[in-house]
Amino acid sequence: MGFNNFIGGAWVNGSAKKTNINPSNLDDVIGEYACADADEVQQAIDAAASSLKSWNRVSIQERCDILDRIGSEIHSRREELGRLLSREEGKTLPEGVGEVTRAGMVFKFFAGEVLRLGGERLPSVRPGVDIEVVREPVGVVGVISPWNFPMAIPAWKIAPALAYGNCVVFKPANLVPGSAWALSEIISRAGLPAGVFNLVMGSGAVVGEMLAQSPKVDAITFTGSNEVGRSLALKVIARGAKVQLEMGGKNPLVILDDADLEVAVHCAIQGAFYSTGQRCTASSRLVVTEKIHAAFVQRLVERIKALKIDDALKTGTDIGPVVDETQLAQNLDYLRLGQQEGARLVLGGEKLQRDAKGHYLAPALFIETNNAMRINRDEIFGPIAAVIKVRDYDEALAVANDTQFGLTSGIVTTSLKFATDFKKSAEAGVVMVNLPTAGVDYHVPFGGRKGSSYGPREQGTYAKEFFTVVKTIYTSA
Repeated sequence: MGFNNFIGGAWVNGSAKKTNINPSNLDDVIGEYACADADEVQQAIDAAASSLKSWNRVSIQERCDILDRIGSEIHSRREELGRLLSREEGKTLPEGVGEVTRAGMVFKFFAGEVLRLGGERLPSVRPGVDIEVVREPVGVVGVISPWNFPMAIPAWKIAPALAYGNCVVFKPANLVPGSAWALSEIISRAGLPAGVFNLVMGSGAVVGEMLAQSPKVDAITFTGSNEVGRSLALKVIARGAKVQLEMGGKNPLVILDDADLEVAVHCAIQGAFYSTGQRCTASSRLVVTEKIHAAFVQRLVERIKALKIDDALKTGTDIGPVVDETQLAQNLDYLRLGQQEGARLVLGGEKLQRDAKGHYLAPALFIETNNAMRINRDEIFGPIAAVIKVRDYDEALAVANDTQFGLTSGIVTTSLKFATDFKKSAEAGVVMVNLPTAGVDYHVPFGGRKGSSYGPREQGTYAKEFFTVVKTIYTSA
C-alpha cells in the first residue's frame, strides 16, 4: 500500500513522490508520499461523482456509525497520531496530541449531526397545498487544507461533508502528507462505499487547479493564503459552484490599563507564540494602553526569555521549529523589514542551533510600532509579535479594527463596560475576552469577516449551510 493516494476505494501509486522531512531534525525522513498527476485527480473526481447515489442510499444510522468509528479510532490512537503530527509539522507533542483529540471529537460530533438534520413542513397560502423544506447534499466536495493544522482542519471539513451525504476529494497541503494519509487510511477502513472518499496528494498547481475547474466538483472548501483563496474563488464562482474560504488573520489582542497583568501576559504568550505563531488565530498585534505598557512589556520579555525552543517531541519544549525553510526565510525577511520601518526589536529573531539541525527561530518581540507598518498589516505566520501603544480604549478599538482581516479579536480587561462594548464593536468573526485569541471549540461556528473568510461558517451546526442545499417541495393534497 505504501503512502499512496486513495482513489475509488483503492490505493493508487502516484506519478511522483514527495519526501516528508521533520522540521525539528532535517536528517529525519518521515516517508515518501505519492503525488497525483492530472489523470489520477480526474479518476478521483469521477469516482466521487459516480458514488453519490450509493452513499445517499446508506441509512442515516449506518452513516452515523461510520463517522463514529472514525472518531473512535482517532481517539484510540491519539498518542501515535499526535507524535506523527508533531514530527512532520513541528508543533509540540502536547499540541499535536491535542489537535488529534479534537479531530476525533469533530467526527463524533458530526456522527450525531447525521441523525439531527431536520426539515420543515409549512402551510401554503393556497388551500390544499402542503410545503416541505428539506436539505440535500451539495454533491462532490473538494477539500483543500493547510499545513498548520493537518488533522483538525481536514476533520472539520471532511466530517460534515460526509455527514450530510456528500462525496469528498481531499487535497492536503504538500508539507504535511503524513497526517493526511494517516487520517485517510482510517477513513478508508470505516465502511464507506468505494469512491465516497478520495485522497489525492500533490501540488496545488495540479490537484487544486483541477478541483477548481472541474464541472463535476460542486463545492470547494479551502483554508490557506489570501492570494490562493481569492484566485480559487474566482474560478469556482465563475462556473456556479459553491466555495468556502478561510484565509487567515492579523489578529489584535487589546490590553487595557485595568487588565490583570498576568492574564494579559499569558494571553499574549499563548496567542502570539505557541504553535510557533503558525495559527490563523494568532495575536500578532498587541495593542496596549499607555499606563500598563511598560509593565506589560517588561513582564512579557521575562516570560519570552523563559520559553524553551527545541525539538517538538522533547518533553518540556514550549515552541518547536518553523515548519520549513521557506517559512523561516519569510519570517527573517519580516524581521528585517520591521527594523527598516523603525520598529525596535527588543528580543529574539535569531536562528537557533539545537542538538539536531532544524528550522529554529527565537520568538521575536517588536515595540515602538504603529499600525501602518507592514509587520502590523501582513500575516507573517511566525513567532513574531508587535506591541502598539495607544492612549485609551477608543484608540485601541480603532487600531484593532484597522485591518483588512477580521478573524479573531481579543481584549484583556476587568471592566464590564469595556468588555461589553468590545464584544459588540470588534470587527471579527470570533471575539475573546480575557482569553488568548487562539483556541476555539469544535462544536460552534468558526470563521471571520472582511479578508479573513468568505462563505458560510465552518464547524458546529452551522456547517450544514455550506455542505447542503435547500429544496422546497409543494404537494397538492
